[in-house]
Amino acid sequence: MAKILVLYYSTWGHVETMAQAVAEGARAVAGCTVDIKRVPETMPTETLAAIHAKTDQAAPIAKPDDLADYDAIIFGTPTRFGNMCGQMRNFLDQTGALWQQGKLVGKVGSVFASTATQHGGQETTLTSFHTTLLHHGMVIVGVPYACGGLLNMDEITGGTPYGATTLSKGDGSRQPSANELDIARYQGKHVAEVTHKLFG
Repeated sequence: MAKILVLYYSTWGHVETMAQAVAEGARAVAGCTVDIKRVPETMPTETLAAIHAKTDQAAPIAKPDDLADYDAIIFGTPTRFGNMCGQMRNFLDQTGALWQQGKLVGKVGSVFASTATQHGGQETTLTSFHTTLLHHGMVIVGVPYACGGLLNMDEITGGTPYGATTLSKGDGSRQPSANELDIARYQGKHVAEVTHKLFG
């Protein structure tokens, strides 16, 4: 069985919802097992309360060494000024031992994200995240244009060839749309199919 990890950080639940859709798509591929985990929070409790963060997320907390146990890792992050969030960066900065030992070389890596606005750095977040995966020697998989949702011009929607995305609005009130969740499921399924070919 090919082992897939969906690893995310979510402030208000948008990336968490996308992570569940990604996992759903991956689980549709026979011969793959899928786990969902999240990276540790780094903000103080009072800050989380002040920004009304969603703190009741059920996914277990990951440890950096967990990554070596999987054949593919699909990372999810909100955008912070066109880059991954600090919580995800902090987690990845603890993977130096994995890098030294080449533990992630040849594994599949993929990324999805959330921004507040249409042009809030979705693509720069995804492509800059890829740099870390390349340093680990991972094989990057995105979302091909065979996914029809990428061609949707009838509504405001996330979705890029570099990975699925959603738009949250500045106050977090917009939830992932049906099209964005379809793209996320497609990404999960596509990554699982590639991973099964390599490791199944």
